[in-house]
Amino acid sequence: MEINRLTYNPPLAALELRLRELLSAEMYAAAWVDPSPARLAGVFDRLRALRYILHDYVPRSVADSPPNLGEVRYQWQQGTLLFTDLAGFTTLLEANAAEGRKGAETLLTVINKYFASMIEIVSKSGGDLLEFTGDALLVQFLAGKHEADTARAVRAGLRMQRAMAQFENILTPRGLLSLKMRVGIHCGRYVSADIGTPRRMAHVLLGHTVQQAKQAEGAGTVGRVCLTETAGSGLMEQFRFEPGKPNYLLVVDDFTDAQLGEYDITLTGRRMPSSIVLDRTVPGLVREIQESVKRVEPLASYIPKPILSLLVENADKRQIPPDFPKPAVMFVNLIGLPESVDKATQAEADSIVFSCSRVFALIDAVVSAKGGVLQKLTAHLDGSDMLIYFGVPDVHADDACRAAAAALAIREIISGLPSITIQGETVKVYCQIGLSLGPVFAAEVGEPRGRREFNVLGDTVNTAARLMTKAGENEILMTERVFMSIAPHFICEDLGAVSLKGKSALTPIFALHGAKGEKGKGSDRF
Repeated sequence: MEINRLTYNPPLAALELRLRELLSAEMYAAAWVDPSPARLAGVFDRLRALRYILHDYVPRSVADSPPNLGEVRYQWQQGTLLFTDLAGFTTLLEANAAEGRKGAETLLTVINKYFASMIEIVSKSGGDLLEFTGDALLVQFLAGKHEADTARAVRAGLRMQRAMAQFENILTPRGLLSLKMRVGIHCGRYVSADIGTPRRMAHVLLGHTVQQAKQAEGAGTVGRVCLTETAGSGLMEQFRFEPGKPNYLLVVDDFTDAQLGEYDITLTGRRMPSSIVLDRTVPGLVREIQESVKRVEPLASYIPKPILSLLVENADKRQIPPDFPKPAVMFVNLIGLPESVDKATQAEADSIVFSCSRVFALIDAVVSAKGGVLQKLTAHLDGSDMLIYFGVPDVHADDACRAAAAALAIREIISGLPSITIQGETVKVYCQIGLSLGPVFAAEVGEPRGRREFNVLGDTVNTAARLMTKAGENEILMTERVFMSIAPHFICEDLGAVSLKGKSALTPIFALHGAKGEKGKGSDRF
């Protein structure tokens, strides 16, 4: 039988593979079958809109100077880190959850008002918002010529605490509720790194300085700014302090509005220069589209692929609709590698960064293959943790089993890492893993037209994080709800009930040992 082949060479043929992930399905198809100047101009406009969105999804250092795709790079930085944590958000979430999509919209309005207020203060104070961690923030104040970074961070923290007054009486279906915040600050030297593969990159901070800043937030008091004694030692003439927990100081806010002020530096925006197409012929538009793809791809690599698809499909609306899905949530704590960098020589630091990159890439591959999302790698009280979820935005009937299989595979990756030697001593690397299942608030949080990201928040997320901290070396702990969902397919052990932070009743917990019939390895079924 003779096959008739039609000759067709569309203008975007050379870019077709690269455009698949950067255009909505509708626009991709239209540009392929109708590559008119008007259609190609629409492609360029959509890529430009996506670039604006992605520019606001990444830290300033990445937005201003993204690495080449798959390029692992790092540098030592000196500065002050500020961590915040929000108190009362889970109660606020639960109060709105019963209202469905309407409640999600209401909750998003409140949380984004909070984030927008905090982000504006950070910008005016000379800080750079590196990441959202649930409802928390990590802000960097790089040391300058006059080494005033810690003072700027303290003033920013005081301004942020004062701004919380607007969230003291929030009307909800359960009555008036309030949001409050803790702020922790520490200064020192740390590694700032970009790791991963061309498919998925991440911006991370490594070292004890990052962990100590996180610990300062945890040691702090709601409504106050808490510093490590190290951070506060050089500020005695500028601020008054009260003793906090051992080795920590609480700042006394006895400034007048005029003394504290609103700015530390001239506010600088994060906006990109606009792109204008002068040549609107087909060849001219194809060249502009090619340049746009080159600019967008490095930024897109920092976004999990399922979330990138959401951003692409909603690029014209510039917002992802909020929702209350019920995913399986996992937290993985990687201990040993991130904090070893402080003692390392140059060659050893290279090895640590490459090892972190290897771990991140392998874990992201496992999670992606099983239909999940690895949100990010971020600092924990010990080590660095990863937030992973299955069931947002893509829902599967067996999301809990997928999460359990991924947890087993992740444990195998980490326990099988080549040993790292620092200053003649072998670094012990291991993980702790927590799994939970239930409702979350899934939304694009932050400043609606500025720094923001898609995230999941709520008690289910908090529970996974608390189980992670309870887990022993290379142990996987889970809630009863996860156990009930996966028990037919996995080997589990009832560990009884334990006390978890934020819960009045004891919580039954279970250990995950392996997949049935797989001798401890994650089943390929999931």
